Amino acid sequence: MLRGAPDGFAALLRDFATGAFEVLDLPQSWLQRAGELVETYSDLPLGLVDASVVASAEMLGEDKVATLDHRHFSVVRPAHVDAFTLLPN
Repeated sequence: MLRGAPDGFAALLRDFATGAFEVLDLPQSWLQRAGELVETYSDLPLGLVDASVVASAEMLGEDKVATLDHRHFSVVRPAHVDAFTLLPN
């Protein structure tokens, strides 16, 4: 995703360092949910990273997801809301 922005990865790492983003240590139950999503959406195919994002959003009660992959995230139906609000619009 960041290949087209040569400084993008460095900027992302700076954002992590300043606390703008947080890396989650996913509990076993979240990983189990991610596995369920991978199986449910095997026709997409939904990969581990996307499934982990969905599971994390569900567990945190978050209804917005920042992604450039609107194709996958517009199909997935989270357990806690009808659909995600995808950012950027």
